[in-house]
Amino acid sequence: MTKLTIRRPDDWHLHLRDGAMLQGILPETARHFARAIIMPNLVPPVVTGEQAAAYRDRILAALPEGAVFEPLMTLYLTEDTDPADVAAAAESGLVKAVKLYPAGATTNSHSGVRDFDNVRPVLEKMAEIGLPLCLHGEVTDSDVDIFDREAVFIDRVLDPIRRATPGLRVVMEHITTSDAVAYARSAGDDLGATITTHHLVINRNHILVGGIKPHYYCLPVAKRETHRLALREAATSGEARFFLGTDSAPHIDALKEHACGCAGCFTATNTMSILAEVFEQEGVLDRLEGFASLHGPAFYRLPVNEGTLTLTKGEPVSYPEKILTGAGPVTVFDPGFPLHWHVSN
Repeated sequence: MTKLTIRRPDDWHLHLRDGAMLQGILPETARHFARAIIMPNLVPPVVTGEQAAAYRDRILAALPEGAVFEPLMTLYLTEDTDPADVAAAAESGLVKAVKLYPAGATTNSHSGVRDFDNVRPVLEKMAEIGLPLCLHGEVTDSDVDIFDREAVFIDRVLDPIRRATPGLRVVMEHITTSDAVAYARSAGDDLGATITTHHLVINRNHILVGGIKPHYYCLPVAKRETHRLALREAATSGEARFFLGTDSAPHIDALKEHACGCAGCFTATNTMSILAEVFEQEGVLDRLEGFASLHGPAFYRLPVNEGTLTLTKGEPVSYPEKILTGAGPVTVFDPGFPLHWHVSN
């Protein structure tokens, strides 16, 4: 197969930041993706429906002329979140999910949840109205190895939350382990899981062997090769519970190439070419549309996109090494192999 046309894809986990960074990197997503679940971990975080509406307006104002893109807004869950405000924001159609960050787990997560009992009223309201909970699935206990934090989170936090809140619809975001793949498969239709582009490509060796590679450092951190292979098998399996969430996370180079470098891989620019390469390597290019364009809308109970996107195989594609923004340069994720699939709308 040298040409594939699919429904226009969506990104079910995206960081757009704000201000000059937003204006610089939004076109990279809007070029290929019709919609995206927008992460709310700004400074200060997007906590209320009013703040989500204002952020959505800033995103729409930053769109290039003629671009067709819908930001799907989320609220940042805190221990002070008002269940009534969440319900009102969902009923209005503005908010499509609520995001739970364990406090200190990743970028701008300091306002996140420390005592999960304190958010039970919000989770119960969400279960009642069918609003999904998006989870950054890692514990932050200092005595838990960073490579074990996802597996421990499933046992200590995720499974107890789901048992205590029947009917709660949950997205395990950016899963990185075979443990998470197995848990997602053990559950019913109320549990989905997103998989990033970069976790299909890199393992922890890419970050550490031959010197530290800061542009491969992300959270959750890439794991052993056995886990990467489990993610590739899940993403290419055709199972509706797995869908694309790039977790594309821009940081300027000065903050990535730093003594305490920021976590995040910026993949918005070349994700669809990378995915086509991965699915072709696995011999299931026909399943790419499900992963990128169909499974996510089904879980979020939204229609699939009417538009299409075409991938054509040819000579290697030349993507920019960096995106120059008003905030500073952002390095585009390098998969480490040639990309032969050209993307056109």
